[in-house]
Amino acid sequence: MQTKVDLNSDMGEGFGRWRMGDDAALLDIVTSANIACGFHAGDADVMADTMRIAVKNGVGIGAHPGFHDLKGFGRRRMNLSAEELANLVTYQLGAAQAMARVAGGEVRHLKLHGALSNMATEDADIARTCYKAALKVQPDIVIMVLAATPMEAVVRDLGCAWAGEIFADRAYEDDASLFDRTKPGAVLHDADIAATRILKMLQEGAIIAESGKRIPTRIDTICLHGDTPEAVEMAAVLRARLEGAGITPTPL
Repeated sequence: MQTKVDLNSDMGEGFGRWRMGDDAALLDIVTSANIACGFHAGDADVMADTMRIAVKNGVGIGAHPGFHDLKGFGRRRMNLSAEELANLVTYQLGAAQAMARVAGGEVRHLKLHGALSNMATEDADIARTCYKAALKVQPDIVIMVLAATPMEAVVRDLGCAWAGEIFADRAYEDDASLFDRTKPGAVLHDADIAATRILKMLQEGAIIAESGKRIPTRIDTICLHGDTPEAVEMAAVLRARLEGAGITPTPL
């Protein structure tokens, strides 16, 4: 079993006076932060605050672009042209780079959000368009992809730096895609069950689908969603269980 792994969480997803999740607590636990860039959530002040704490805690900063959909939290699908998709990623990554630089850090990775990520998982052309746009802005950026999906095939073909991601709190289909959130059991809420499941995946070097199917894959990073009520508890339990098994949480 591997001896180190990155722990990432989506955060900076508040807007104005409205807050989502306990980012400060999560930034004491995770090793990478995927920070919203203002389209699906976040604003300049939220980005600045989140990045400042990330830099202070030595947490890697990632851009987390999504569809321009504040009301739907970026979870509603949109049909955009390739040019629009590229501009959407370019704009948000540029904002993240500027905010990170002022906070004393830098953007190290990129991870697509919500419906945009789901569509890129299903359609390699969408993934390629988004990733090529990011690489034009920052050629050395690490692209975080859902492991064992068309996303991974695209980054392998592009020859860029990438990280294979699995989810601690989501159920998997047999094709390595995530259960639709409308399905029962799509989101896991028990920290001990989630941690046991992740340790098993790391031990086997494979995603374990709900059916029991094993999907061999490279695992570089584990995602913990920051917008669930039990997010901080789950992150703390998972980190403790990993360390207890001799696995050191380490930035990408």
